Amino acid sequence: MSWASRRRTIYAIGVILFFLIVVGGPLLYSHLKTPPTCTDGIRNQGETSVDKGGPCPLLDTSSLSPSAILWTRSFYVRSGSYDAVAYIQNPNQEAGVRAVSYRFGLYDERNVLIAERTGTTFLMPGGITPVFEGAIDTGNRVVSHTYFDFTTPVIWERMADTSGAVAISNTQISDITTTPRVTANVQNTSVAGIRSMTFVVIISDPAGNAFAASQTALTGLAAGESRQVIFTWPSPFNITVGKVQIVPLTAPRPVQGE
Repeated sequence: MSWASRRRTIYAIGVILFFLIVVGGPLLYSHLKTPPTCTDGIRNQGETSVDKGGPCPLLDTSSLSPSAILWTRSFYVRSGSYDAVAYIQNPNQEAGVRAVSYRFGLYDERNVLIAERTGTTFLMPGGITPVFEGAIDTGNRVVSHTYFDFTTPVIWERMADTSGAVAISNTQISDITTTPRVTANVQNTSVAGIRSMTFVVIISDPAGNAFAASQTALTGLAAGESRQVIFTWPSPFNITVGKVQIVPLTAPRPVQGE
């Protein structure tokens, strides 16, 4: 082969290699590379922080409005027994918490711990989640202060509120001076059944200060089903009732990101 022929062959091979590297390389890389996921440890696919936000179920707290514990109180039930409530507000309509651990601490007037109660709760999207603990034994000591805090990290996820389908009507309170009783009708207005429902009632005075609370539960409500819920207390109310608020609690439903 002449030198001119060898040179043309070298040029041709060089051109072919060039196109293979420049054109074929990216195509091969895009074919072989691992697609982005919400667990790859990389901020990609529109995430607001690593593996959070965008299409991922976990959410970045910096992109959310802050939640708040509006108040925490203990309510006298009978000698040595108290109910405790933490009233938690979450303004984020599409963000909730699947499960978080908490602690109530009940203290006397000298700020000495006399009782505590721990548990786990979810936080519903876009509203109030009252956390209730009942029949806390204080050993006949009087509660002066109550504190509430979360004891595990609060992990926010993209979630939908399922309690919005629960309609509450015909709320009535009776026997205030003997053994108070609150009744109400609850209805599932959706086309799907709801399981494991809890209802917390808060009783407030005319100034809006809560002075009693209780909790009851239903195993579930079928689509369109109505039932009655009942709350009772063993001792009379010595404070004028101004408002009765019943909050339905259902575990939020995880949803896929956009």
